[in-house]
Amino acid sequence: MRSYGVTDIGRNRNMNQDYIFYSDEPVGMLPNLYIVADGMGGHKAGDYASSFSVERFVELVRERKDSHMVLVMREAIEIVNEELLMKSAENEDYKGLGTTFVAAVIDGTTMYVMNIGDSRLYVAGKKLVQITMDHSLVEEMIRSGGLNREEARNHPVKNVITRAVGAEKQIIPDFFEVLLQKQEHILLCSDGLTNMVDDDEIMEIMEEQKEVEPIVHKLVERANFYGGRDNISAIVIME
Repeated sequence: MRSYGVTDIGRNRNMNQDYIFYSDEPVGMLPNLYIVADGMGGHKAGDYASSFSVERFVELVRERKDSHMVLVMREAIEIVNEELLMKSAENEDYKGLGTTFVAAVIDGTTMYVMNIGDSRLYVAGKKLVQITMDHSLVEEMIRSGGLNREEARNHPVKNVITRAVGAEKQIIPDFFEVLLQKQEHILLCSDGLTNMVDDDEIMEIMEEQKEVEPIVHKLVERANFYGGRDNISAIVIME
């Protein structure tokens, strides 16, 4: 297993509110761990929400020794959520903070995925398949039949999410269990990538590059080429 990740400020922002973590080595009882978080909020709030959430989550995971991987992730994110809510209540600078959070653990041929918000995880095999489901107003409109995928790409409420870490007392992450096939690649990313580069082009880049590092750099470069309107984060994992 080898992975590589990058977070980039993009071309239009003056602060990077994304935060990533990736380790092919064990983290506590987890055999590996990969995370992308995309913070939101005013001055410093989004930056703090994403960095605190990832760092605290990793710290909590390292402390756990005796539970199923999904339970470890669930319990850790619940604690992170509670602590972020307290930080927001205590410090005026952190009012309105929150962050998306997508995390993955790979155990042999099985991958466990947790997500909150609209940062995504894809599996690239014969085609690019989005595993996570966005928690966003636009996604709800698509599911209700009021909007198609093409219309959703440039919709004015595209960036309004319906779930975030630190935004409400009860956090409800989605979990996915994925059986991986040989030679599949995995991509975790923030919407700074997917809002700029469509799925077909992401797949094309992942097919033409043979190693994780050039794939990630090419994805970020392409998002910036198309305007880089937001922070861009990507982690790619392959066997």
